[in-house]
Amino acid sequence: MSSFESKIQFKISETVYLKNPDSSELGIKIISGSIDLLDLLGFENFTFKKLALHIQSTEASVYRYFESKHQLLSYLASWYWEWTEYRIHFGTANIESAEEKLKKSIQILTEPVQIDESFSHINEVKLNQILNREFSKLYLNVHVDKDNEEGYFIPFKSVVSRVSDFVLEINPDFKYPHMLISTIIEGAHHQRFFAEHLPRLTNTIEGEDAVTQFYSELVFKTIPA
Repeated sequence: MSSFESKIQFKISETVYLKNPDSSELGIKIISGSIDLLDLLGFENFTFKKLALHIQSTEASVYRYFESKHQLLSYLASWYWEWTEYRIHFGTANIESAEEKLKKSIQILTEPVQIDESFSHINEVKLNQILNREFSKLYLNVHVDKDNEEGYFIPFKSVVSRVSDFVLEINPDFKYPHMLISTIIEGAHHQRFFAEHLPRLTNTIEGEDAVTQFYSELVFKTIPA
């Protein structure tokens, strides 16, 4: 089944696109091609002109779907966090223990990403690498408040809220659940990046996923019941 025919689709806010890329084969090519180029070039060197050449289309066609590369990156981030919440939802659906639900969620949030065959037009590994480098650029800017009002960060906040609820199931008196979970998410991004590019800023342990293990220990030592 092609990605265009996939029955699993996430509802992305209409504020992060002009035309829904899931609605056409060209839109799918734009998303797939943008992930390839953003991973290769980085956000600063990425342009719609280069994307159009890469997918053998026109720059004007790309602009019919997204008004800027900031908006395109916001779409990709929204898709990633919708996908992440989807994985957390199904990964914890049959677990009764709040501790085990939280442990599973931390694993999903911090472990290396694998390709999900349900979405053939999305390379989740490359998208994760892009967000490890670029996600903070979506909110560390002067127009973050406007973007927030328009709903750019709803999927990210939804993930934080869902996992924070597991924290509160364990310890209803814990005062900082959202702060803890958002710190874990961004921290895991940084540690994965450090491990690949600046290894003296992190720790790697043979035979162990040090990032996931570190954040799991951090959480459960921070929120004793």
